[in-house]
Amino acid sequence: MPEEKVYTPKELSWLSFNQRVLQEAADKNNPLIERIRFLGIYSSNLDEFYKVQFANLKKYVLIEQEQAQTSSNAKQLLRQVNQKVIQLEQQFDQLYNELLLEMARNQIFLINERQLTSYQENWIKNYYKQNLRQYITPILLDSHTELIQFLKDDHAYLAVEIICETSISYALLELPTDNVSRFVLLPSEVSTKNKSIIFLDNILRYCLSEIFKVFFDAKELNAYSININRDAEYELNTELDSLLELMSQGLKQRLTAQPVRFTYQKDMPKALFELLINKLRLTEQDAMPGGRYPNFKDLVKFPDLGVKNLLNKRLPSLAYNRFKKFRNAFAAIKDRDVLLYYPYYSFGHVLEIMRQASFDPAVTHIRMNIYRVAKDSRFIHAAINAANNGKKVTVVVELQARFDEEANIKWAKRLISSGIKVIYSQPKLKIHAKLFLIDRKENDEIVRYAHIGSGNFNERTARIYTDFSLLTADPAITDEVRKVFNFIENPFKPVSFNYLLVSPQNTRLRFHEFIEREINHAKSGKNAAIYLKLNAITDKEMIDALYRASCAGVKIRMIVRGTCVLVPQIANLSENIYVTSIVDQFLEHARVYIFENEGKKDTFISSADWMPRNLDNRIEVGVKIFDPILRSTIHDIFNIQCNDNVKARVIDKDNMNNYVQRGNKKKIRAQHAIYDYLKQLETHE
Repeated sequence: MPEEKVYTPKELSWLSFNQRVLQEAADKNNPLIERIRFLGIYSSNLDEFYKVQFANLKKYVLIEQEQAQTSSNAKQLLRQVNQKVIQLEQQFDQLYNELLLEMARNQIFLINERQLTSYQENWIKNYYKQNLRQYITPILLDSHTELIQFLKDDHAYLAVEIICETSISYALLELPTDNVSRFVLLPSEVSTKNKSIIFLDNILRYCLSEIFKVFFDAKELNAYSININRDAEYELNTELDSLLELMSQGLKQRLTAQPVRFTYQKDMPKALFELLINKLRLTEQDAMPGGRYPNFKDLVKFPDLGVKNLLNKRLPSLAYNRFKKFRNAFAAIKDRDVLLYYPYYSFGHVLEIMRQASFDPAVTHIRMNIYRVAKDSRFIHAAINAANNGKKVTVVVELQARFDEEANIKWAKRLISSGIKVIYSQPKLKIHAKLFLIDRKENDEIVRYAHIGSGNFNERTARIYTDFSLLTADPAITDEVRKVFNFIENPFKPVSFNYLLVSPQNTRLRFHEFIEREINHAKSGKNAAIYLKLNAITDKEMIDALYRASCAGVKIRMIVRGTCVLVPQIANLSENIYVTSIVDQFLEHARVYIFENEGKKDTFISSADWMPRNLDNRIEVGVKIFDPILRSTIHDIFNIQCNDNVKARVIDKDNMNNYVQRGNKKKIRAQHAIYDYLKQLETHE
């Protein structure tokens, strides 16, 4: 292997992933409203990028400046990132305008406040009074206004210029999108197939006079869009008495953190612009000009309008038919391991297991960990019901789940009030594993049933994220799952695992062992291969190990949805590594590792990506699949994904995002093909 190793900066690779999301918005084979929603996904992704990765990059720039480094790598990378974002935003604007025209061709009109009919004007005045006025409280901008203290991260605002006879004043209006939809379908006074939709922003623009007339005799009112993204990281004061206090403090820090991105309507008056950036303690270089709409992430919720051909054809969730052959879920799992793959299979199966466990007289103890759960989680309600039925319940709540901290704090308090034992992770050691463990008394013995998966216990995301769930009563596995829960509660107590991959205990070490085994097989002339499906790969130690394997002749096939710091197809380094990425109707979230092992194909599912945080700074769990039928199912699914020639893009050193060439081959869209494959399996079950 050459001395010079090659890596793609993770920030640029991440932006390349978001470009693949834009490609879906551009794909005319996608239904119109789905294309619009992909614009919203892109916008939401970019917000998160600025709050996390861009914020960290700016810190590195400041560190280099303080250390007076002559060669500023971070500054150069920051420049490249800014150039890439500008390029993507130009593509976004072009696509947005194209989709407006396409909507018009489909008799859908996104109109502004100047295009209203007199009938619609009267309707909007009434709509404002009935639905909006209660949420609208202008913030007047004067010398005492601490704008940086109350301007919310990720919220859309209108900065209003109030021109009176002898003075000009300024105010801010927050769009109340937490309470009402960003999109309002307008009525028409005549029968027509045309559908008119107006942004909430433009309703407020139309109602400026109504809002401000109570105190201002304004001769002119003008509104301009703004929004900010704040640094999402925070420092935890570990001297606080409880993790709840500690996380509450961290959330307050995020609310007042320095903005890392300020976007504003480019035709804003200079005096208003300067007032805003001064109050936000920013420079002109920190500000990004934009259009009339400050926040496009709400396009994810663009209304479906009841027109079926403008939406993806729904794939009804499949039932796992083996459950029907048994009296209850536990009998089915005890008979043979169960493998579910969402959203193809219904997440309702897992919810039903928890529901049964909550009142099953034989169940004595339920342990679970939660990272991100649905707003009104049936999963957690089952835990509460189990406690009400006198069962011992232990819930591990990850309070450090980024952007879900506040919701998880509320859940923790709710669980504690229900008499449930709640355990928190240690600061800076997140619990990202997807586990539950049910103890059941059968014939005077305790039999345990475990869940190990790649995705959260979340009814909402299980409909749009692809994830594996293994349900097993194998004593070797369930005993180690119990040891994981003990490890979570006592992370400094020595523990070892033989069947599970548990970060930060043994995952990195086991990966090195598996890779070295494949290298030795390749050097001995045996078949050697590694197959990986990941959301991201950024860990350079693991990448170097894969580079070594490639140089030894190990064939490596990878499917990576997002960030890929590894650079494939480089001569004398990674020529045996081929990587594709699938962006489609569902978000590819499952993690799978397969090591050839002389044809035995050791196969794992896991919650962990190949990133330093997943291997070293989080509790993650992966499990080997022993059942040959389930193992074969995973291999078949992986092979279908490898053969995708509709939604798969090639990952290369130039981040070109070229689609896999189909040539004369049959068209294979993996997500649809997998649905058909699993449906066929259930037909023959």
